[in-house]
Amino acid sequence: MIVYAECSFFIPDINSLKGKRSVLQRMMERVKNDFNVSVAEIDYQDLWQRTVIALVCVASAKEPAEGEVRRAIRFLESNPEWELTDLQLEYY
Repeated sequence: MIVYAECSFFIPDINSLKGKRSVLQRMMERVKNDFNVSVAEIDYQDLWQRTVIALVCVASAKEPAEGEVRRAIRFLESNPEWELTDLQLEYY
């Protein structure tokens, strides 16, 4: 089972791409280290205050994969520097 998530975030207090990348890289590195998922920025690389992050988890059953992706999403949502604006989950 493959669980794929796209998370859109708005980062209101950022005023440069350098600031955005600092926040983004710190959070993505923590996700890579703490959760059994793959993570990447997939859209808005050239905009300061917006980003879309994709998360993917592969497991033998839906429940463990979905649980790991949802835990990673909760961690991303916990960052006070940004707010989740959209979330899409897909199952393959």
